[in-house]
Amino acid sequence: MEGNRYLTFALGKGRLAKKTLELFEKIGITCEEMKDKDTRRLIFVNEQEKMRFFLAKGPDVPTYVEYGAADIGVVGEDTILEENRKIYEVLDLGFGRCRMCVCGPASAQEYLQKRELIRVATKYPRIAKDYFYNKKHQTVEIIKLNGSIELAPIVGLSEVIVDIVETGSTLRENGLEVLEEVCPLSARMVVNPVSMKMEHERITRLITMLRHELGRA
Repeated sequence: MEGNRYLTFALGKGRLAKKTLELFEKIGITCEEMKDKDTRRLIFVNEQEKMRFFLAKGPDVPTYVEYGAADIGVVGEDTILEENRKIYEVLDLGFGRCRMCVCGPASAQEYLQKRELIRVATKYPRIAKDYFYNKKHQTVEIIKLNGSIELAPIVGLSEVIVDIVETGSTLRENGLEVLEEVCPLSARMVVNPVSMKMEHERITRLITMLRHELGRA
């Protein structure tokens, strides 16, 4: 199988892809085609290593990996948890660190402590439901939003939100704060279960090289 087949990678667009490619370059894997900012190509190839790369929206990466269109994916832990696909999470890449948190005005802390029935606005309904129902054992109404989640408690749509927090500056500017931490997040490498069996040696070697570069050998 090795030498005949390309190993295909789906990378989350933006900073995640940039950081991933920088990390790969440190272990000797490059893809010069991807450095051309004007290219309209969708698939990028490293012929020497028999590797193919493509960029995808974060939520789509686990889907490509689950269905085998990509052998390996790099995406945020938030997306992995929310999409809940049948994939193997094999490595914490250590960058893109942030937190999933319950946020709101300071006055909302009381609703959380007393486990009252409240409305929770979020882009991550699965994560929010798991946190409130299975960890806090608090019944809530979850409202799915796609835009600026911070707006929800300000205009009275919800008492709190569940969202990603990096610096917290947007929260502070809008009179909100972190009330509870749901989980830490970072970029992760995921693998298709069938690919892990078929290409076990190549994938394991890649993981080992990355672990060594990240100082976790």
